[in-house]
Amino acid sequence: MTDTEHRTEKTVLAETIAAEDAPTEAGGAKNTVAPEAPAAPATPDPTAPAAPTAPTAPTAPPASETDADEPPPIAQLWNLAKATGHPEIWGVALADPEHHTPTQIVLQKYLNANDGDVPKAKDQLAKTLEWRARTKPLQLVTKVFNKAKFEGLGFVTTYVQEGSTGPEGKEIFTWNIYGGAKSVEKTFGKLDEFLEWRVALMELALQGLDLSSATRRITADYDPYKIFQVHDYKSISFLRQSAKIKTAGAETIKVFAQNYPELLKEKFFVNVPAVMGFVYGFMKLFVAAKTIRKFHPMSNGGNLALEFGASQVSGLGEKLPVNYGGKGGDLEEQGTGPFLE
Repeated sequence: MTDTEHRTEKTVLAETIAAEDAPTEAGGAKNTVAPEAPAAPATPDPTAPAAPTAPTAPTAPPASETDADEPPPIAQLWNLAKATGHPEIWGVALADPEHHTPTQIVLQKYLNANDGDVPKAKDQLAKTLEWRARTKPLQLVTKVFNKAKFEGLGFVTTYVQEGSTGPEGKEIFTWNIYGGAKSVEKTFGKLDEFLEWRVALMELALQGLDLSSATRRITADYDPYKIFQVHDYKSISFLRQSAKIKTAGAETIKVFAQNYPELLKEKFFVNVPAVMGFVYGFMKLFVAAKTIRKFHPMSNGGNLALEFGASQVSGLGEKLPVNYGGKGGDLEEQGTGPFLE
């Protein structure tokens, strides 16, 4: 790789920092105006003829009765999903969420991503269903990609606590090794191909999460079905970026923010150059605070293993590869990725 390619390579990937967990902002509250108080009645004139009696206006039902006629939020999303016609999201065959926990989890994530705003959640869900019907992400998992373009760039690892049957006893990682790209032109030259590869990697991680077998429902405050992400920027220059990388980054942000809400547990940016501190500070101006709290830039990737002491997977940090501070095998040994040849 030339020095110019190395400098121009993937600075955009700073743009992908917010790509996979961009939240939707909730709408504002409606303004209300208090009704005017009725004027005091005048003293009646006993000699005046009686005025005709006005018809009585129908009484509006109490707000509680009106609200009771509307299905619960999850039921509204389910009705939308049935009307759309596409049968799955993230490998979950959608069914009545009242009796099907995996579907409840999926639909609740769309509500959580939109802070409980049902119209916004319905809009995002409809767009996801349309996108999945068009893109067919499950088929991308079995697609074979060009080895020269994508070898060593993405992995999924899974760590399970022995004897655990709950969702907290499993940790899924996606690893994006951006410094491994051998050629900007080859990797990012065909945008559709790059996005398909990136979606395939995400769908592999979701297979590890195995939502279709989940038995524990989630709420706005409890959701263990999420994924760790690690972005390794070793050997990457943030000084320049090509137009192709900018486009790839922007499209990745758009696709993942729209179609994979509430799936990020925490995101670690390791081996970042000093300029990354500026990028991180810049991001805080535009990314929601609840998402920024999940971002952890680290200049030394060897310290990553120290970050997982709270996990219910015992010794999780030690299971990571040696170059990330653990004692496990390399990502090529313990990880999986999209098919390559």
